[in-house]
Amino acid sequence: MAKITVLVVDDSAIARKALKEILESDPRIEVVGTAPDPFIARDKILELKPNVVTLDVEMPRMDGVTFLHKLMKHYPIPVVMVSSLTQKGAETTMAAMEAGALEIVAKPVLEKHSFNPIAHELIDKVKAAAKARIKKPLSTEENKQRRKPLTSMVATTNKIVAIGASTGGTEALKDILMKMPPNCPGIMVVQHMPELFTTAFAKRLNDLCEITVKEAANGDSVINGHCLIAPGANHMVLRRSGSRYFVEVKDGAPVNRHRPSVEVLFNSVARNAGANAVGVILTGMGADGAQGLLNMRNEGAKTIAQDEETSVVFGMPKEAIKLGAVDKILPVERIAENILMML
Repeated sequence: MAKITVLVVDDSAIARKALKEILESDPRIEVVGTAPDPFIARDKILELKPNVVTLDVEMPRMDGVTFLHKLMKHYPIPVVMVSSLTQKGAETTMAAMEAGALEIVAKPVLEKHSFNPIAHELIDKVKAAAKARIKKPLSTEENKQRRKPLTSMVATTNKIVAIGASTGGTEALKDILMKMPPNCPGIMVVQHMPELFTTAFAKRLNDLCEITVKEAANGDSVINGHCLIAPGANHMVLRRSGSRYFVEVKDGAPVNRHRPSVEVLFNSVARNAGANAVGVILTGMGADGAQGLLNMRNEGAKTIAQDEETSVVFGMPKEAIKLGAVDKILPVERIAENILMML
């Protein structure tokens, strides 16, 4: 099997060395080159034609987001952002995701062995990116037309929606949530994303959507017109007290190598909402959420999987389909309307 070739772009020589060592600890990955800035990176991408680029957000001569815009326009390629774990870094990384980056990995402070905690995550995300279908970002006008809010006929307050996503999910979720009307059912989302970045992601969605979107806090109610995003590094589960749904945000071991895990959310929805729920599994590598979606369906919930054509990585939806967990397989642009029709 051919190795996944990677170009590491980072202005820090220490970071480039550390990232190279981590990536090449996996026998399926080869770092074919490194670059200290986007100008050198541009030349090396054309020369080496790597399968994946890891890209630092903040670099000299040209920032990562500006470089990414140019790269996606002229030479679309899978990109994994490696960003500092700061509020500014998180907000800039959200702009990078909108520009076409597929994944985010948090860069710890550079000390001896400090990269070890992200080793598995970095390797997994590079492998996922290598399988991605890269598409040209939609124009501003195309986005406006495709993401117009829908009209909801939902009158009940006891319906909920649970959505799970990974690689490519930030844009898929944006597509769905921007279409949701202010009276839509309460929504819970697990998007595989590092700590702090979920805060910036929720804020960005809240600015774009007619519904209220926030990073979930322990005890938050699941109510109409609101969407709760599981915070990075914490699981989110649905609880019920009488007619009230609320979430518990908690620590715990990773499930399917993820925290937050889609599986954890879906299993809790199966137990506590049953037929009052709709479950949606979106683009992503692996099988996180597939069994949980089947459990939801077995308890009477309606279920949707994103189709292969519009998935960046057709991993999680494919596994759910294989298990018989899915009622409908749909392109991402039709998922919002079908959620509303199922409730």
